[in-house]
Amino acid sequence: MQEQAADITKVAVFDFDDTSIEGSSPSWLVNRLIFEFKISPITSLKIGFWGIAYKWKLPQNEAWVRGQVFKAFEGKPKVEVDRYLTEFYDKYIAKRFRPKADEAMRKAAEEGCEVIVVSASFEPIVLRAMETHPFQHQISTRMKVAEDGTYTREVDGKPIEGEEKLVALKHWCDGKFGEGKWVLEYAYGDHHSDEALLAAAKHPFAVSPNTGMTKIAKRRNWPILDWKIDVPKK
Repeated sequence: MQEQAADITKVAVFDFDDTSIEGSSPSWLVNRLIFEFKISPITSLKIGFWGIAYKWKLPQNEAWVRGQVFKAFEGKPKVEVDRYLTEFYDKYIAKRFRPKADEAMRKAAEEGCEVIVVSASFEPIVLRAMETHPFQHQISTRMKVAEDGTYTREVDGKPIEGEEKLVALKHWCDGKFGEGKWVLEYAYGDHHSDEALLAAAKHPFAVSPNTGMTKIAKRRNWPILDWKIDVPKK
């Protein structure tokens, strides 16, 4: 039995926005694109109305809103857009990474866990964060690239949002470690849409949760952690 247990890979999963970082990277990205006149006022209004519906738990098309954001990048070379998103992370998001997220990731890795960020955010942003923080893997929203190497407005697959986080995690881990050869040891999330992911973990944690997740965590007796930070202005 001990040999069998040793073959099982332990996994620790962290949500990115409002869990590992203070705030939402897609929201900050939209703000920058509006400020830089890269998306039109009409598009920004559409995204804003989508955000209101999301807040009130109304049905939304997750792929659609990402397509609206990527209007700013449609037809542009992937290399150029990825560079823009990397620089966006460095300037506006890096300072928002929560020290307690780093601490929890390091602790999980020391226990022998494979540390994975599972995020609805755009892949180049999360990949940049992975360069300087202690998670080894990431599963995030990827946008389709056309044959000529330019970005489209379509999501490649499905946005890694809500219950899709658990679906994508299972698919990725089955491919990486083998079906039945891994266990979700820890899961950290802030939003009520993270419930399925946290419910699948042996040790779930609600991190600085929103109202919906706070109610869920209290009902399920999940630990509630406070990772909030004051973000430097510069």
